[in-house]
Amino acid sequence: MNKSLYETLGVSPDATQDEIKKAYRKLARKYHPDINKSPDAEEKFKEINAAYEILSDPEKRKQYDQYGDAMFGGQNFHDFAQQNFQGGVDLDEILRSIFGGGFGGFESRAGGFGGFGGFEDFATPDLDLHAKITIPFRTAVLGGTHSITVNGETFDVRIPPGVKNGDTLRIRGKGKSFQGKRGDLLLKVEVASDPEYEREGDNLYKTIDIPLKTAMFGGKVKVNTLEKEITLKVPKNTKCGQKFRVKGLGALNRKTKMKGDLYLRANIILPKVEELEPELAKIMEEKLPGGE
Repeated sequence: MNKSLYETLGVSPDATQDEIKKAYRKLARKYHPDINKSPDAEEKFKEINAAYEILSDPEKRKQYDQYGDAMFGGQNFHDFAQQNFQGGVDLDEILRSIFGGGFGGFESRAGGFGGFGGFEDFATPDLDLHAKITIPFRTAVLGGTHSITVNGETFDVRIPPGVKNGDTLRIRGKGKSFQGKRGDLLLKVEVASDPEYEREGDNLYKTIDIPLKTAMFGGKVKVNTLEKEITLKVPKNTKCGQKFRVKGLGALNRKTKMKGDLYLRANIILPKVEELEPELAKIMEEKLPGGE
């Protein structure tokens, strides 16, 4: 027995009422004439509403499960709809002629199909608002607040630590309004570059200057990180570009709640020959390896 009403909503004949309602809401949002401007959207929307009107009512669904598409003169529901929805025909009257008037009318769920007046119960238009936001590198790593203006309203947005390029932040209640309901604001994040730091995954990278003497003989240097000042122990014979790992001072991973590491790259600072003591400069020139 053909059951094309279920096909109209894209559900199986043994679908639960919750599954039927979910499928209806999804399709109704997609084909609502206020949202979908394609020529056949309105007719498709009527079909969806009619199918839901029948399948959402236990008594009507029971009858339909018993007789199937035979209730539409042997046609499948799509053909029946195409034939009967033309010329401004009242869909409520068509359904009444099939099921009778003993089920409380058809305006209770969809407010009458002709004007789509009650659509808000099951197919409120998408009220979410989409926008882009560019935030400083340090705010993205550490978190904080950032001011934004949307639809003429200026407000502060809380930035959680660890946000990265391409992330989307959902701001509740800052979207579009419709019949007393308010959607959310979805902000796609772009992180500005930083003159000192780079980010790869959850790890941060920074280049630090190390005096030649410290690089050659070892020692300690103080380093300012995004979170605090640290003292880095530099071993003897440190080379230019050598990396030092500082655990746990990277960016927070918002999923695992674990922090990455900070990698410090050594930039060896060579003294100017003119600033050296003449004797030292002469000894270095004579004794340092390399050259001819």
